[in-house]
Amino acid sequence: MSPTELPHPVTPEWVADAVFYQIFPDRFARSGRMTGLNLQPWGSPPTIHGYMGGDLWGVAEHLDHIQSLGVNAIYFCPVFQSASNHRYHTHDYFQVDPMLGGNGALRHLLDEAHARGIRVVLDGVFNHASRGFFQFNDLLEQGEASAYRDWFHVDGWPLHAYDDAKPAGYQAWWGIRALPKFNTGHPAVREFLLSVGEYWMRFGIDGWRLDVPNEIDDDDFWREFRRRVKAVNPDAYIVGEIWGDAHRWLAGDQFDAVMNYHFTRPCLGFFGARTINHAVNEVSGMGRVDPIDAAAFARRIGEVTRMYHPEIVRAQLNLLDSHDTARFLTAAGGDAAAFRLASVFQMTYVGAPCIYSGDEVGLPGGPDPDCRRAFPWHDEGSWDRETLGLLQRLTAARHATPALRRGELRFTHAEGEGLVYARELGEQVAYVALNTAQTQARLPLTGVRPGLYRDALSGQTFDLQGDTELDVPARGGVVLFPA
Repeated sequence: MSPTELPHPVTPEWVADAVFYQIFPDRFARSGRMTGLNLQPWGSPPTIHGYMGGDLWGVAEHLDHIQSLGVNAIYFCPVFQSASNHRYHTHDYFQVDPMLGGNGALRHLLDEAHARGIRVVLDGVFNHASRGFFQFNDLLEQGEASAYRDWFHVDGWPLHAYDDAKPAGYQAWWGIRALPKFNTGHPAVREFLLSVGEYWMRFGIDGWRLDVPNEIDDDDFWREFRRRVKAVNPDAYIVGEIWGDAHRWLAGDQFDAVMNYHFTRPCLGFFGARTINHAVNEVSGMGRVDPIDAAAFARRIGEVTRMYHPEIVRAQLNLLDSHDTARFLTAAGGDAAAFRLASVFQMTYVGAPCIYSGDEVGLPGGPDPDCRRAFPWHDEGSWDRETLGLLQRLTAARHATPALRRGELRFTHAEGEGLVYARELGEQVAYVALNTAQTQARLPLTGVRPGLYRDALSGQTFDLQGDTELDVPARGGVVLFPA
């Protein structure tokens, strides 16, 4: 099937209009309800082990902040019971971690978020479980006599789950013994995982972000997952963590979209061209990213925009960073202007933009675990108010302008450090001009549809009657939408 063919419309309509916010629960907000815990001081340097105590009650308490960003969808890193601060080591797939407030806290959060028109997507870790997962623990206790022997990939007995000096005896994600890999070919395992997907959909979540789904090398599993999830809620969003080519999963019968790291890399290469921190990127999820100019950026983004069916492109999760990468600000050598420029492009590009919590106030962070710092609620003096205000203006313009959400993308100028493009939807059009240079630039605006436009960034009004030129500030931009 070609990128221009799909069997039928397959992506939820709401995603094209969404602005996402990614939350790493342990580090977002501590409500104070969860007492008697051994916690690290809030805001202390993040570590692989140990907890800072963020919980879902705390998220609910800060929904005003989230909503003020123009966010109408939240993607959570895992929330289920786990003995790790990131919770990718699932112990119980049917219980929200007690440290996060349990199932009652998720119920409260869903109700509060939905009342505000904010959807909630959870992280599904279905490739592997943990040593504390009951069925694997039974395997450790009972050995070959375990009732769950076939739930995992056992290579030999005895198993050594904690002794690195001896062979593990079982397959694990990237060989990490703490993450035993499910045998998803086993009918009982398949049914268990599919029932998890259904259970939380019935609970009221709005979709799943799937962790390393390519490692479940079984298209029929994901086809059935889609059928079961969509049977509960046809508007559910299924987005996979696929870093490379995702055509296999985006034919209309498995995922709606993927985390769009193909978008992330050129943004870092162009907007952060002057200041890229190669040492940081090469040891984080991004890998080596070389500087590129406007022409190369436009070419690459054009390829990314045409990579999949247009309906899927409109549903892609477009991120500048995540819990798996250095934060964009740090990856760009601490250049806040680079992050702001990239954010302007992110918020005016095709697909669903996703803000990683903390980015809006200038929170830095290197490779994992440093990218998982606590949100600085108690240090508002450190907040980058310029970035916060910019994101608020951008999301407001996006929500007010269908062309910025659903319009066709057309580059009209891409030379050196200047980029100009249009977003066109029927009779409505928006124009964006970006200047990554250190000095003001005059950039051409061609093919202009006459009318009155407002700049989302400055508030200035322009009466455009034809082709013209715009004075664009150094390291800045202009976002013109119908006034």
